[in-house]
Amino acid sequence: MNSQLSNDQNGQGQRRHFLKTALVSMFAGSVAQQARTTSAADPPFDIHDPSVQWPPGWTGDEQIVMLLYPGFTALDLFGPHHLFSLMMGAKVHLVAATDTPVLTDTKIEVRPTTTFDQCPSSPTIFFVPGGTGGTLDAAKDIATRDFVAAVGAKADFVTSVCTGSILLAAAGLLDGYKATSHWITRDLLSEFGAIPVDQRVVVDRNRITGAGVTSGLDFGLQMVQDLRNQQYAEAVQLFAEYDPQPPVDKGSQAKADPEISGLLMQMHEPYRQLVRELTTELN
Repeated sequence: MNSQLSNDQNGQGQRRHFLKTALVSMFAGSVAQQARTTSAADPPFDIHDPSVQWPPGWTGDEQIVMLLYPGFTALDLFGPHHLFSLMMGAKVHLVAATDTPVLTDTKIEVRPTTTFDQCPSSPTIFFVPGGTGGTLDAAKDIATRDFVAAVGAKADFVTSVCTGSILLAAAGLLDGYKATSHWITRDLLSEFGAIPVDQRVVVDRNRITGAGVTSGLDFGLQMVQDLRNQQYAEAVQLFAEYDPQPPVDKGSQAKADPEISGLLMQMHEPYRQLVRELTTELN
């Protein structure tokens, strides 16, 4: 009995030591990467170093393609991008029609890392951010819509945040699938053949969609957990210090004052009408 207990304790101690060492290496690499611009020295750790022996389930070789288009919502992309970038072995591609920097809805320029004709055609994850007018313009643009349809048809996971699901639906990728979107447009998914669901993150087979803007963090963490494991997701969440405690807790339609949500819906009725007209244009 004592011998068995000692062996169990030794095994647990080795696992804890292994996990501690891996965590130090993993996140020191992230910090070192940020410091490269100020130091010529090689970083002591690199989370993407193939020679390092990481714990089982901690590494992968995912190809992640994240779409850029003029007017997309910056936070839709940046939240998931941060979490995806912490997945050891994964390669994140920011793809646009050309290599020209893309202007977001908040006037931040994002430089693509690849183009439609050069990016992986069968990625592990294909991700589409949302927006307002920019999203509708992207859905109407034949080259963008055809690209979304072609890559989405071959991707292991077809994903979006916010009204990115409208673009997926316009490309025919959500027909018969449960999906979510920003609450202002969620119900309109049904006009594209999707099944609207009022959830922060909706998973239907290989279609994974997040609700409005900040849900990209929940969506990204869900993907990290699914593609790695629980411990890895916990480490990523802690490193990002993702522990939401909003000073105002009215961030969903169910929690909001009906007068406020009604006002916002009324303000965005012209946009909702444009979404409805999009379905007519595509048919």
